[in-house]
Amino acid sequence: MAMDGDGPQVVALLRAATDRPFEQATAMPPDVYRTESFLDLEIEHIFSKEWYCVGRADSLPGPGDYLTCELAGQPIIVLRDQEGHLRAQSNVCLHRMSTLLHGRGNTRSIVCPYHAWTYNLDGRLRGAPAMSRNEGFCRDAYRLPQIRCEEWLGWVFVSLNPDAAPVAEQLADVEKLVAGYDMTHYTEAFFEEHVWDTNWKVLAENFMESYHLPVCHAGTIGGLSKLDEMICPPGLPAFNYHTILKDPSLRIAMAHPSNTRLKGDERRTTYLLAIYPSLLITLTPGYFWYLSLHPKGPGQVHIRFGGGMSDDYKDDPDAQQNFSDLKALLDDVNVEDRGCTEKVFRGLSSHLARPGHLSHLERPNYDFATYLVSKVSQ
Repeated sequence: MAMDGDGPQVVALLRAATDRPFEQATAMPPDVYRTESFLDLEIEHIFSKEWYCVGRADSLPGPGDYLTCELAGQPIIVLRDQEGHLRAQSNVCLHRMSTLLHGRGNTRSIVCPYHAWTYNLDGRLRGAPAMSRNEGFCRDAYRLPQIRCEEWLGWVFVSLNPDAAPVAEQLADVEKLVAGYDMTHYTEAFFEEHVWDTNWKVLAENFMESYHLPVCHAGTIGGLSKLDEMICPPGLPAFNYHTILKDPSLRIAMAHPSNTRLKGDERRTTYLLAIYPSLLITLTPGYFWYLSLHPKGPGQVHIRFGGGMSDDYKDDPDAQQNFSDLKALLDDVNVEDRGCTEKVFRGLSSHLARPGHLSHLERPNYDFATYLVSKVSQ
């Protein structure tokens, strides 16, 4: 349940928690997660201004393929137009302001479900029934507002901020870090949307540390997770990451024999990338999966969940079966993560909740808190 609180006061509590060195750091104060006023600051200073990932470009392969999302209260359409370009635009009709498209699919034009005003894929109004008697109406004056949309290494990002630095510029260090994985050439095999009863930051932090794996995931991957093999370096301004080594028994997590880009332990290294504010990618040499998060109030998070395989594996006869088995495992892991993160939110909603000190394996969480305070203080 959301709690009342003063936004600047909560920011001050968060700043105090991040002003100390990591070696003395604690978890973020409970009010950072549970107060409406802090969420309002996140919407204003983060989700209204930063890049938000809507998924993979290969999920929109042909003209008219579209998906919809909501970003900081703005309904958005992302589609591939007739020229093959990805574009984003408002998903609100310019007549009586109904939303237009819903979910994902393919369309030859954008037709309002309320009065059938019809727009071309580039957002220009094509037709509007029974408007000939309105002397002020001019069809050519109507076009859906266009929204910034960029593709980076196969990911599709949108932003409401016309002044946001290009994605490729902000994430140049990520591109260098995982160059040998050739992330552009991974193909999405599944996509789902979920809503969990937890704060978006609880789920983001859960992804950012693998300290919880042996306990939270005791029934699935916990036994394969070795704490002494996890590496958690300091984060950078636009992202943090940590790495773990996969067991060679999970073959599609290893670099394919045809992959000569990765050497030695790189061939079994998994990167867990947290790209701010809310794109979380598990990237192995053979497969990937991701979460893209958006808050639905302090106590709920909307999740865009997808994954697939490196194209290095596409011609292997057993690759699809291996990936199907992996997807079943990921579903079980998600059940465990949902249970853990919803318990965390219930706990931090208590007036008795107090943040404890962080493990050295939770370095990314400290960097995430530092990022948050830098943005909401603007």
